[in-house]
Amino acid sequence: MTHDALDQPSAWVARWAPRMPSGEVLDLACGGGRHARLLAALGHPVLAVDRDPQALARAAGPGIATLQYDLEQEGAAWPFAPGRFAGVVVTNYLHRPLFADLARALAPTGMLVYETFALGNERYGKPSNPAFLLAPGELLDMAARHGLRVLAYEDGTVATPRPARVQRLCAAGPACDPGTVGLEM
Repeated sequence: MTHDALDQPSAWVARWAPRMPSGEVLDLACGGGRHARLLAALGHPVLAVDRDPQALARAAGPGIATLQYDLEQEGAAWPFAPGRFAGVVVTNYLHRPLFADLARALAPTGMLVYETFALGNERYGKPSNPAFLLAPGELLDMAARHGLRVLAYEDGTVATPRPARVQRLCAAGPACDPGTVGLEM
């Protein structure tokens, strides 16, 4: 697998990013910024957050503000106001204590796009620790517990950028009109 393949936005994020409402977007655990760049190119001001300063240096660019912050550090407080973000993107990262904070940080009409590894991924490599793998339906449960409207959900195996078992969720705040994101419900 080439480094270029890992720099490409996830197909899931690329599918939903153009439908995200206008406004600031949080790219949480942004890594090198592949999704931050996509969202900035679509006209969103982006806040790219990661604990790795080298990753943030790669993520920085026009329309992208960066913040080095370790949300898993003991005593770390969620630094974002409720309703701040029109969109939140999380990929390849799982820290369950943040679920409620992510939902609260979303504007009432905002969109959460989440994609990460699920149980069964251990057959493909890392992560293989169940603490870092979603249980069946876990993203659906998270959305329901926090009053988010599920727009799309997938649970299965992907081939690119490398074989993996994943769950994917696109959910919106309670005031989102599905018609504004191109869905008829």
